[in-house]
Amino acid sequence: MTGQDPSTIDGEFALLRENADEVGVPGDALPTVRRTTTTTASGRVSALRWGEGPPRVVFLHGGGQNAHTWDTVVLGLGLPALAVDLPGHGHSDWREDRDYSPGTNAATVAAALAAESVSGLPVVGMSLGGLTAIALAAHFPGTASRLVVVDVTPSVLARVEGMTDAQRGTTALVGGPDTFDDLETMVAAATATAPQRSPASVRRGVVHNSRQLPDGRWAWRYDRPRAMAPDSFARLWDDVAATPVPMTLIRGGESAFVGDEDVAEFRRRRPGLTVEVVDGAGHSVQSDRPRELTALLRTALAPG
Repeated sequence: MTGQDPSTIDGEFALLRENADEVGVPGDALPTVRRTTTTTASGRVSALRWGEGPPRVVFLHGGGQNAHTWDTVVLGLGLPALAVDLPGHGHSDWREDRDYSPGTNAATVAAALAAESVSGLPVVGMSLGGLTAIALAAHFPGTASRLVVVDVTPSVLARVEGMTDAQRGTTALVGGPDTFDDLETMVAAATATAPQRSPASVRRGVVHNSRQLPDGRWAWRYDRPRAMAPDSFARLWDDVAATPVPMTLIRGGESAFVGDEDVAEFRRRRPGLTVEVVDGAGHSVQSDRPRELTALLRTALAPG
């Protein structure tokens, strides 16, 4: 995991003005942001700490992503926040056993949050981050005060089994080539999987999610997870029912990752569940429609 890091050529946060433009935040009003690293029994966990004062919300990204996927939403929301790189992603350590399942992730994230002196906050999680948030709230009481789960349910692996690469979008890249000749080839591969996203947004995502190898080739900044059976996350339905905090489910209107029957099961397990749909968004709602997601989060995270 050595070599030149494209996100730090001009500073890791050099592209934030582009993110700010997407949500109408003036370029001269950017909040402070810094990278932090904590050490847990399962390895180091890196995160982005936004704003002055204690964080008021925690963000967990999806599989094959990293904390920077939330940059635009965090800027639009305007709250002090902690965006975590999940184990095996971004600048966090990789696991030798390649176990990045929600329960395993939750234990590591809980330890990292404790080291950051963060507890009792709303947790927003997308895809793998959403499932990790469910396990976190269920098994580490007091860690989360409420959950916003973005475009995922515990039935996701069974659903993905029947999806085409086009339906899987950028998640299909996880099963693609390990290395690329240059950064622009990576950008082209990602662009082809995200037709609803602006080219600038796709390129930013690749810059933050890639690394140059010692031989000059390029690779993604995440580890490949070990293979899992379609029902591997099914036990999380019990966690959905047992979690003692309010929940909101946000779906991407163009996403195939959550079906109506999944929502029905979610409602059965969690009577009173709030469900929102973001029109025009695929699976990565935060990247496809950041303004719309930000507006929904303002409501979902409001006190009371």
